[in-house]
Amino acid sequence: MLRCGTLKANWLMSKQNETTVLVLSLAVTLALVAAGVWWFKSPPSPNSSTPSPTTSTEPISSNQLEKPRFSAGEQLLITSDTTPEKEAAIKAIATGNYEEAVAKLEASLKTQRNDPEALIYLNNARIGKQKSYAIAASMPIGKEVDAAKEMLRGVAQAQKEINELGGIGGVPLKVLMINDNNEPEVAKQVAQALVNNSDILGVVGHFGSGVTLAAAEVYQAGELVMISPTSTSVELSRAGKYIFRTVPSDRFAGSALASYMLKELNKQNAAVFFNSESNYSKSLKDVFTTTVFGEGGRVVSEYDFASSDFNAADAVKEAMQLEAEVLMLAPNSATLEQALFVVQVNDGRLPMLAGDSVYKFKTLQIGGKDAEGMVLGVPWHILGDPDAEFPQAANRLWGADVNWRTALAYDATQALIAGLKQNPTRKGIQETLVASGFSVPGAGGEIRFLPSGDRNQKVQLVTIKPGNRSGSDYDFVPLSEE
Repeated sequence: MLRCGTLKANWLMSKQNETTVLVLSLAVTLALVAAGVWWFKSPPSPNSSTPSPTTSTEPISSNQLEKPRFSAGEQLLITSDTTPEKEAAIKAIATGNYEEAVAKLEASLKTQRNDPEALIYLNNARIGKQKSYAIAASMPIGKEVDAAKEMLRGVAQAQKEINELGGIGGVPLKVLMINDNNEPEVAKQVAQALVNNSDILGVVGHFGSGVTLAAAEVYQAGELVMISPTSTSVELSRAGKYIFRTVPSDRFAGSALASYMLKELNKQNAAVFFNSESNYSKSLKDVFTTTVFGEGGRVVSEYDFASSDFNAADAVKEAMQLEAEVLMLAPNSATLEQALFVVQVNDGRLPMLAGDSVYKFKTLQIGGKDAEGMVLGVPWHILGDPDAEFPQAANRLWGADVNWRTALAYDATQALIAGLKQNPTRKGIQETLVASGFSVPGAGGEIRFLPSGDRNQKVQLVTIKPGNRSGSDYDFVPLSEE
């Protein structure tokens, strides 16, 4: 328990430190954005029927920003894994020296092959001042840098592929990276800045369901398409006709996990652990609970990670006294460590189920043997269809396996590209995505949207077993078909 206690203390300290700089840095950044200091020159109205590729101008300066949030290559957003060559490239982009930037970024990627920020900046630098279509990728870099990098790999791969094919009708695709810190208020103001910048024709993001829901109101009002690769809350289905997602709704994951418990494990009683302050966590919990009761099972108790008196040991002890046969873990990213306390306390005594937020290396690393046998509902797994083109192409590009966040960010970018091909305006993209019969190949099958903006795709159930793919002695692997 000592290692988990230390992790929890570090997490709390990190959260406090990040909060202290949030308000000031956001205010300065948005002031620059509002003043029009962008990498892109605003074209005519985004809803015009005439396509208007952007023409890049001089990049913005980062010397006024302690913690920049917007960058198409002229500022460093991900400080981990940087190289001298990457830093030199960023300086070159800031002065408009794209030829030097390309050479430096190519050199950096030879050192750090799986750096998605470097690849996006390289793709952008190769465009230079040519005309381009621009999309934004708003990521949780400040709070969830690993998840941000996973998603950015999908965006970068799709951008690289389309530009190497000659672009969209001969026009290359440029990506503006954003750090929204996975904060609802930041995301809302970022969304407003993007709505106001008519060069931006679509958005890949955001990460957490609560953050995405907060920003969705702004995108819907501003008629700018947003496609989330990771937000699963059922509430997002009602967010509006400009709001989409490539990840299946919690309706799919919650019901799949409940059915697995009742039919495959042949267990009737569950105890549920969730975070009442997370829209995603509450959504998954509600769907799971409703399905369990609807199919004749019981949820004997619920435990809130956000409660001031939450204690993993006491909760597991009480759940067992109440005759729980299964523990269902529905944390969000911020409460993953509390969920891992539960995993350790349980010590393999009761079967465990979990949502996709638990699908992280940290679970394998910290949970270890205690997490073995846990079953998770995730949108995609690389071994689900190992012969598919995407996982092979991703492995060639990044030199390693990718996970579902990369795959579904790739799909979100592909959907925007499909819209741009049909009609490269904001309105045109939205009309393309909602059109009857819309379909485009993705990482995990065809990308199709329901009228609600949801993706109609089932989840993949995976379990944790000993293995060596992840480097932690344990792996997530698909449940074998029986």
